Amino acid sequence: MNVQISGEPVRRRAWRRRGRAPLGLLLGSLLLVTACGGGAEGRGEPAGKAGPDTSASQAVVTIAPKDGAHDVATSGALKVSAQKGRLRSVKVRDVRGNEVDGKISGGGALWEPSGHLGPSTQYTVDAVAVDARGRRAAEHATFTTLVPKNTFIGQYSPENGQQVGVGMPVSLHFTRGITDPAAVEKAITVTARPAVPIAGHWFGNDRLDFRPEKYWAPGTKVTLKLDLNGVEGRPGVYGTQTKEVSFTVGRSQISTVDARSKQMTVVRDGRTLKTLPITAGAPGTETYNGRMVISEKHPVTRMNGDTVGFGGEYDIKDVPHAMRLSTSGTFLHGNYWSGRDTFGTRNASHGCVGLFDVRGGDDGSTPAAWFYRNSLIGDVVIVENAHDETIQPDNGFGDWNLSWDAWRAGG
Repeated sequence: MNVQISGEPVRRRAWRRRGRAPLGLLLGSLLLVTACGGGAEGRGEPAGKAGPDTSASQAVVTIAPKDGAHDVATSGALKVSAQKGRLRSVKVRDVRGNEVDGKISGGGALWEPSGHLGPSTQYTVDAVAVDARGRRAAEHATFTTLVPKNTFIGQYSPENGQQVGVGMPVSLHFTRGITDPAAVEKAITVTARPAVPIAGHWFGNDRLDFRPEKYWAPGTKVTLKLDLNGVEGRPGVYGTQTKEVSFTVGRSQISTVDARSKQMTVVRDGRTLKTLPITAGAPGTETYNGRMVISEKHPVTRMNGDTVGFGGEYDIKDVPHAMRLSTSGTFLHGNYWSGRDTFGTRNASHGCVGLFDVRGGDDGSTPAAWFYRNSLIGDVVIVENAHDETIQPDNGFGDWNLSWDAWRAGG
């Protein structure tokens, strides 16, 4: 009895232990299934979202010129393109880290530089494109541009920091004739503060001038930027300049010579300063009509008729207060040899405009000395009523004899 009674509880405890074991195994199995279920929830990711696509991009990036290329042209050679995708970014830098400006076009199919490259320069290109599924493809290349054998520069006026009159154009004379004027003009920028529309005009293939529609406003600051380094101005001939110069416009002074009345009226900022008696070109050697600009000033200079086609008709070694108005030899200058009574009464010159002066120009009270002292390079001189043609716009700074429409048509 005691054994049976005492044994029953033992059997119950044993059964209870056996009964709990399957429940533990079941819970363990359930936990194991949950942890290794293989679904997105088991990876800690939201349900229904796939992982990143690690397959290769279908986009193909092509860089021209090829990696390692040498003697690359500074214009037209650099292009980056994408097929089966679109360009996302293109970075082109020189060895100093300066970036080359450019833009992506064609919906991401093509990148080209906005301007030309520099000569004798190594560049690196890093380009990235993406395909329709957003997968990236990248290419890298390094190349070196050519070393020019033949070069040109643009000789400019006015000089940096100079103060000039309201008629002064920005004028560039190139040391080699230009056969690609569009490429050269694209590399030149002329700006004004306060801003005003400015246009360029070519005279032949070696001169490019810039001016606004009307004379510059007094106080204007004009800046010329040359980015000619690497520009192919003619086949095999490259520019070498990268330069910036500025000049300021002073007061407005416009002088009008009336060859009929033999008087010159000087107007500054809209107010008449003086009317001076002059002598203009004699019959047969008349002064040009039209608008001219003072381009040079000389306290004393020599004038020899041989240099302007007049043979030995004159050779004056000490012409005082001389201001050049044309390339062909027209000056406004002091005259001591014609006699004071000539001025205001008759035209006696070989085409120049003369003002009374003394030999040596030492008398500051003479009309010539006063006008010289009160004139700037860039001041406008207008000749009217002369029995001659209007001066050609490329003869000196005769730019203002062209209408604005005609001026812009030559750019």
